[in-house]
Amino acid sequence: MGANARQRSNGLKPVLGRACRSLDSVRASSSLWRSALLVLGVSMVGACGTAYTAETYVKPLYGSPVQTNLTPYSACLEALAQRKTSRQPVVSVGQISDKTGQRTYSKYNDSSELTQGVSEMVISAFYKTGQVSLTERLDVRVALAEQQLVESKAITATVKTLDVLPANFVVLGALTELNYNIVSGGIRGFVGGVGGGVRKAVINVGLDLRLVDVRTFRTLYVTSLQKQIVGYEVEGSVYRFFGDQLVEFDAGAVKNEPLQLGVRSVVELATYQIITEGLGFPAADSPQCQPGQSTNKAVDTLENDDDA
Repeated sequence: MGANARQRSNGLKPVLGRACRSLDSVRASSSLWRSALLVLGVSMVGACGTAYTAETYVKPLYGSPVQTNLTPYSACLEALAQRKTSRQPVVSVGQISDKTGQRTYSKYNDSSELTQGVSEMVISAFYKTGQVSLTERLDVRVALAEQQLVESKAITATVKTLDVLPANFVVLGALTELNYNIVSGGIRGFVGGVGGGVRKAVINVGLDLRLVDVRTFRTLYVTSLQKQIVGYEVEGSVYRFFGDQLVEFDAGAVKNEPLQLGVRSVVELATYQIITEGLGFPAADSPQCQPGQSTNKAVDTLENDDDA
């Protein structure tokens, strides 16, 4: 072999070496991918094989029992239901919307701060009084669709002739206030690594409702109520040496009045006022049924009723 041939041969050795190493890395990479896919496939097969067996069933956690949704003012409405009267006006409830403009923004959620079911709360409150007949005006889509099916002969069974109960009054209004941080504060104290603290915050919600005569469009009664919502936080901690041993201990609790339950409380007292002051029904013999009165006795009464 000539000198030129030997030089070309020596020059090709590094190239061939790199090519072989690249091929080996490709083979190793392919082997890793095959191994990973094999493991994934085995895992999926294993999951599919055990997902529907009785041994792998996870029993859900059951919390507190379902209870009647009551507020401190539910007793006022129920007291009205005990009274026998000779008249029973027909009331409909319109759209009572959230006009506070307050929304909550988070990474996964964009929704209103307050409930969008205030109209349904008002309907429930009126039903508790037993003093009015309710006629549906809030959502008549299904009823109208049913009537259209009857008129188009799609329903061949004999049905009662449509006879809608006319309303005497309609209740309208809106959630009008949601005020944050009316007051907040607290106190903390630590001595020698041992101490605790308490914090408190107050917000409020406001509701405006009106009673309208559907024949004359006259606004007969207006109520405007607000309720403060309170939250507490208590904490305690220990962080100190006991002898040569460092001890760290933390404990605490947070208790907030449910915001939407506060809305329902305002709704129920407003409904009570519409019945007694707007429609002129006799009021209940209880000071707790007036704005600004303590609700502690009413809460105790409701809790005793639930226990019974």
